[in-house]
Amino acid sequence: MGGTTDGGGRMRADAQRNRQLIIDAARDIFIEAGADAPLDEIARQAGVGIATLYRRFPDRDALIRAVVLDTFGVMAETARNAEEHGTDAFDALRRFMHGALDAKMGAIMPMLAGRVEFDDEVDQARLAVGVPVQRILTTAQAQGLIRPEAVFGDIAFMVVRLSRPLPAITKILVDDDLAHRHLDIYLDGLRASDPAERLELRPPAVSLADFDKLRGKFANGAVPTD
Repeated sequence: MGGTTDGGGRMRADAQRNRQLIIDAARDIFIEAGADAPLDEIARQAGVGIATLYRRFPDRDALIRAVVLDTFGVMAETARNAEEHGTDAFDALRRFMHGALDAKMGAIMPMLAGRVEFDDEVDQARLAVGVPVQRILTTAQAQGLIRPEAVFGDIAFMVVRLSRPLPAITKILVDDDLAHRHLDIYLDGLRASDPAERLELRPPAVSLADFDKLRGKFANGAVPTD
């Protein structure tokens, strides 16, 4: 590890840049080829040598953990920006969900969750996303902008569903664009309306607390990724 930090122990700018390039490449390749994709292919796409990859991440588990933490970090920033810049709570929710699609959060997290230990660091990163999203949803409902029976899981699981690539479709259309179109339709369905005009939502309703209870099952790899 010598030569990769400055005198104060901070990672040099070029080392930080290489680390992020590797994480970004790993995210893309894991989505396309799965969590066991060749590390040399990740290094190639990142534009670094395999030795550089191993200096940053000594094994596959370390790289997977870094991708998970980085994805949570991107989502937390997306949630903060949505809260800050949304014209109202509905717009903030819309901004967050579209940002989550762009970051491929729903495609990468279910695939990698069973490969990462949910320790305090990962839990804090996860809560940094869940708490502001729940706050946005609660505010939107208090403002009469979102139907009152919508819960956290209706946000999180829809992002997962829409983030999963559709292989047959991608040969014909730009699947990312299609996912954003479908999200807009879904968001329109979340809007508050006359109760007499609403379809009754079927169970289960997965709240943030329920979502947290699923953490152990995700961590143990109990949730299928196929």
